[in-house]
Amino acid sequence: MGAEKAKKTAAPKGAPVKAKIGVISIITGQGAAYGEAITNGIKLARDEVNAKGEVLVDLKIEDSSGKQEQALAAAQKLINSEKVVAIIGPTLSNEMFAAGPEANASGVPIMGTSTTAKGIPQIGKFVFRNSMPESQAIPASVGAAVKKYNIRKVALLYGNDDAFTKSGFDTMKEVSEKLKLKILTIQEFQKGQADYKAQLTKIASLKPDAVFCSALYNEGGVILAQARKMGLKVPFVGGNGFNSPKVIDIAKDAAEGLIVATPWFGEKNDPKVKAFVAKYEKAYGKKPDQFAAQAYDAFYIMTNALKAAGAADRGKLRDALAATRNFQGVVGKFSFDAERDVVMTPSVLTVKNGKFAIFN
Repeated sequence: MGAEKAKKTAAPKGAPVKAKIGVISIITGQGAAYGEAITNGIKLARDEVNAKGEVLVDLKIEDSSGKQEQALAAAQKLINSEKVVAIIGPTLSNEMFAAGPEANASGVPIMGTSTTAKGIPQIGKFVFRNSMPESQAIPASVGAAVKKYNIRKVALLYGNDDAFTKSGFDTMKEVSEKLKLKILTIQEFQKGQADYKAQLTKIASLKPDAVFCSALYNEGGVILAQARKMGLKVPFVGGNGFNSPKVIDIAKDAAEGLIVATPWFGEKNDPKVKAFVAKYEKAYGKKPDQFAAQAYDAFYIMTNALKAAGAADRGKLRDALAATRNFQGVVGKFSFDAERDVVMTPSVLTVKNGKFAIFN
């Protein structure tokens, strides 16, 4: 499929830019909590933007169930049948590696709000993300933990069947080597695994100073709970999948002391953050997490670019998106670099008294 040939003319001055935007999210299946947060964040932003009247967006939401083939089918439907001007999503890096090339080949801008694996923007010039990659977040969390706890010996643990968790592990290993930490063991697991005692027993026997773990929140929460139950009390540094209150829900007290790096901190003393948290809680009865916040910002980045483009034109929108600099969102100040990747500063957080707090 080629790029859409019919170019839209710019809207008359003062008239709203009308656009159809596709969303690919996990609505059903494992990982649906990520998709729910992302979809909620997008809908909240959509309602605010439409109310202002400068851009009027019709959202077309498709469920990927967290599966590559379903994400690809959703992208094809949105591009060819719905004729969307752009796509937000999909949720997982694995899914983006399937859907991204399709959107890129079709000349449709696509923006991941939670895809942090290496190589996502490099899929092509129509592929963007506003989610901080592991390559930026993990060095910050590992560096802070090593400094505070004088960590010298580590164990690495990761899911080996997911691009996101594998990419997080690659960065953890690279950072460990750069800091000249002794890697005592590398243990692997698979998505959906329920029993980690074999891996944790091996890790505990080697007496590391810390465990660096790359996992999605379902597996991560269970790993923390089982590790603490087995008496493994050393600090855990988690990858991006741990940046969710769901980890605390699953691990309970075992989540205390978990260290992560994230651009999002919902307790920040910032009027924009406070307003977003209040609106989200009122709308959905719960606090927003990183995934909701990044999706909320992604919608604003997309619609700001639509205003700059002046029309629901895929090519003009791509160029306007690529020019985004110093966007001040609820997550922080954001820019795209020359490869359409993230430029921003992470915060290092720890779980304290059952919630995320600044790690000092």
